[in-house]
Amino acid sequence: MLPSLQESLDGDEKELESSEEGGTAEERRLEPPPSSHYCLYSYCGSRLAQQRGDSDNGSPGGTNAETPSGDDFSLSVADTNLPPEVEPELRGFIAKRLSKGAVFEGLGNVASVELRIPGYRVGCYYCLFQQEKLLPETATMDSEHNPSEYVVCFLGGSEKGLELFRLELDKYIQGLKNNMNCEERGLENHIKSYLSSWFEDVVCPIQRVVLLFQEKLTFLLHAALSYTPVEVKESDEKTKRDINRFLSVASLQGLIHEGTMTSLCMAMTEEQHKSVVIDCSSSQPQFYNAGSNRFCEDWMQAFLNGAEGGNPFLFRQVLENFKLKAIQDTNNLKRFIRQAEMNHYALFKCYMFLKNCGSGDILLKIVKVEHEEMPEAKNVVAVLEEFMKEAFTQSF
Repeated sequence: MLPSLQESLDGDEKELESSEEGGTAEERRLEPPPSSHYCLYSYCGSRLAQQRGDSDNGSPGGTNAETPSGDDFSLSVADTNLPPEVEPELRGFIAKRLSKGAVFEGLGNVASVELRIPGYRVGCYYCLFQQEKLLPETATMDSEHNPSEYVVCFLGGSEKGLELFRLELDKYIQGLKNNMNCEERGLENHIKSYLSSWFEDVVCPIQRVVLLFQEKLTFLLHAALSYTPVEVKESDEKTKRDINRFLSVASLQGLIHEGTMTSLCMAMTEEQHKSVVIDCSSSQPQFYNAGSNRFCEDWMQAFLNGAEGGNPFLFRQVLENFKLKAIQDTNNLKRFIRQAEMNHYALFKCYMFLKNCGSGDILLKIVKVEHEEMPEAKNVVAVLEEFMKEAFTQSF
């Protein structure tokens, strides 16, 4: 039996808090709020490490910023906002992962790192990538020089919390890679700004959307669940990006059959002939042509309850639970429809499920598209549509 909405939310909040707390009560008291540290390392493989070792001038600065190369590689700090007493511990952690061959170019990983100072465990995303275009100072070296390689680390929250954003962080690294391949002036400052903004750009958009819309978030959830197009007007670029990010994450894309999703998008567009419009010209955004249902209203309240704690990772977990529950309800309805093809009592169960689940309007459209080419199931869906229309009429 599935847990109730509130049980699910309470459990996820406790689990996230527990994983971010990581350890005994004494250890937890030392842990700060979610941080947004980063570190960019220059990585040199065996041949480049040897070249670097041969040209090392022995200065103290070079020694402090570089991991002993051993036989395979060297790892040196290119840029970071970590405290100097903490960075060597992170470098040692990354060096161990590299020496084990556990890091692959372009594929990010998430782990939990324990730092001695100030004494807490923190989630760490790390990724190895190549800079395809050589910077001018690098291009003057021998013609056999390989593309520069870097390891970037983002630290914040817990391992569980950061894992929720791993795919977005992979895309963020691609943006960093593209920036480093440019030849614009002031590129160093731009890259530093890009690195330091990772937490705001990747983790916080969902939280900002929740705080912006408050009770009106139900309209956005309904649009995402029903594949209704959304048009944002009179908004700054950051807010528009946040809204689009929220819609993208809240969508069931990738969780249901791609053909079903495409057909459903077309069906919703043809049926409504209108997008949901969000007017952000005033301090309180206004929605036009928006829909809602009890399911979305319940989950909207769950987001608002999460806002009280201020943990940006919790909002993403709630959103994942929202999608999971929608998929579970869809699968339950499909199962009932298969049973209803041969059993009138199962047809009644279908109707009662649609009536009580809170999202019957959307679920019925999803299964209608999926069963379009299946005559018996199509007939069941048609009967359910009539039942739901009658129930809707009687409620007024």
